Amino acid sequence: MTHENLYNHNITDKRLLDDKFVEVDWSGNTLWQWRDSDHFNELGFNETQKNVLFRDPSMVPAGGGMGDWLHINCLSTLGPNRWYDNGDERFNPDNIIWDSRNANILAITSKKTGEIVWRIGPNFDELSLGQIIGQHHFHMIPKGLPGEGNLLMFDNGGWAGYGAVNGVSEHGTQSERRDYSRILETDPTTLDIKWQYTAEDAGENDNTRFFSPYISAAQRLPNGNTLITEGSDGRIFEVTPQHKTVWEYINPYYEAFEGKTLNMTYRAYRVPYEWVPQVTDPQETEIQQIEPADYHV
Repeated sequence: MTHENLYNHNITDKRLLDDKFVEVDWSGNTLWQWRDSDHFNELGFNETQKNVLFRDPSMVPAGGGMGDWLHINCLSTLGPNRWYDNGDERFNPDNIIWDSRNANILAITSKKTGEIVWRIGPNFDELSLGQIIGQHHFHMIPKGLPGEGNLLMFDNGGWAGYGAVNGVSEHGTQSERRDYSRILETDPTTLDIKWQYTAEDAGENDNTRFFSPYISAAQRLPNGNTLITEGSDGRIFEVTPQHKTVWEYINPYYEAFEGKTLNMTYRAYRVPYEWVPQVTDPQETEIQQIEPADYHV
């Protein structure tokens, strides 16, 4: 995935920071490419949203930067899955699954035709999922893992989207707001929520106790648990299907970002021991329960 600065007067008269998918071979030859602005009419924007995009595609209220209008933050091939095995061509293993953080769009592109063959967002009014905002790490759970074939994402909340002027959006940019995050696992054919994680699901009284308005990720593990990267706070933790936290790590390394010192962590993965050849005899030691009175972050 890369960026290409261009003008597309079907969208706006301002210069766009456009997202582009490129496949190259080992010699650097381009084998396939796809540009999102070429598929503007497939993205599902209503007339109000198109009007906001024309006036200000920067995603910064009242302008202020080049038009990072979609900000696609992840892509991957679908890989083998039960939907394609049952004849649904939308889920061809070679198709590309991706999401737009700034526009609240989640989609699948056909590798063969370039068409968007599956999409939800940017409008969620008629969906039972609730409003998805600023999401990251949208992907299909691979074959062989619990929940295989379902879609998993970190639904950040925070601020994103285009829409009508409202109490939190003076100009129609960043028109959707929410002050907590969710992990969502959904069936791509029915859009039913199969599993979710929020602070309240985990027993907290306040959903804002789990909130990362940017970056972040979620990974389904072979034991059925989910590894969550709460990126803005550098927190990585593992939860059971019943929302119990069984492992946690706080990134202790801080760096400067926009004038602040933060321990942000973009994304974390659990990998098998065999992926690290230097570890020839892995030993696991049980961690004793920490007494809250003796431990402080």
